[in-house]
Amino acid sequence: MLRHVVLFGFKQEATAVQIAEVEAGFRALPSKIDVIQDFEWGTDVSVEQNAKGYTHCFVVTFADAAGRDTYLPHPAHQAFVSLVRELLGQSLVIDYQA
Repeated sequence: MLRHVVLFGFKQEATAVQIAEVEAGFRALPSKIDVIQDFEWGTDVSVEQNAKGYTHCFVVTFADAAGRDTYLPHPAHQAFVSLVRELLGQSLVIDYQA
């Protein structure tokens, strides 16, 4: 299994409606891209106060790196990237073998 972990921190000017559209857009990807085996997401609820501006975490699971490599250029993923790009103040992506 390969896990693709994505953290988002939104610009201050991003509205709640825009952020909700991003959440809905990411949640829709598993129904559009068949190599996604599992998907979860949430917002920061840590009591440690060490999120460094990141508010949202998304975890996408693939069978292997080939699945991720299919996902990244997929038109549905690229459309999502276009939606979110202008709203982000920061992002972080980490992939690991589970």
